Amino acid sequence: MARERKFSTSELYEATKELFILHGYDGFTFGDLAEKLNISRGAIYKYFENKDDLFTSYMLFEMNKFFDQLKKIEEFKNFEDKFNYLMDLILNDTKIHSIIQFTRNVSLKKSKKIMSKQQKLDDLHMKMYIYLDKFVQQGKQENILKKSIPNSLILGFIFQTIAIPNHDQIPQEKWKEYIKEIIRNGMFTNLSFDM
Repeated sequence: MARERKFSTSELYEATKELFILHGYDGFTFGDLAEKLNISRGAIYKYFENKDDLFTSYMLFEMNKFFDQLKKIEEFKNFEDKFNYLMDLILNDTKIHSIIQFTRNVSLKKSKKIMSKQQKLDDLHMKMYIYLDKFVQQGKQENILKKSIPNSLILGFIFQTIAIPNHDQIPQEKWKEYIKEIIRNGMFTNLSFDM
């Protein structure tokens, strides 16, 4: 019997990401993943009981990676630098955020193992929110952000910018600058008008 090809966690999750983007959750199969990695399906089943198990493990991997990067926001003292860092962070890999958004619509089979992973995901979301809430509070304390707008709305607005399609194929760096400009200054010119 031939020895199974070794694969790293990074290889596995990169291939998983590509296939989820290509086929969506429903179209994703262990067979496709095994073929992409040039391994047997059995090699995947050694680590994951099913697609839901793999998916929640993959999401934990991505969320932990994102959280590690998000914590670096504390290295910046200036709110504008923090804002630029955060925007670059969320706009650098819009595909992963699409997958995260997609997961909210997926009804996973709830084994104890998967429920435990989902709890860890929920805990990570809460930790991220604490960092992001501090970011918004700093902006309000420095009178950069309007105090009357709820923090959750500000954060929701920022994070929803990743869902805006770039139909005109504007280069990524320019696209990020446009989004930052709209968040900072809005889209209206200095003309005033009555609503």
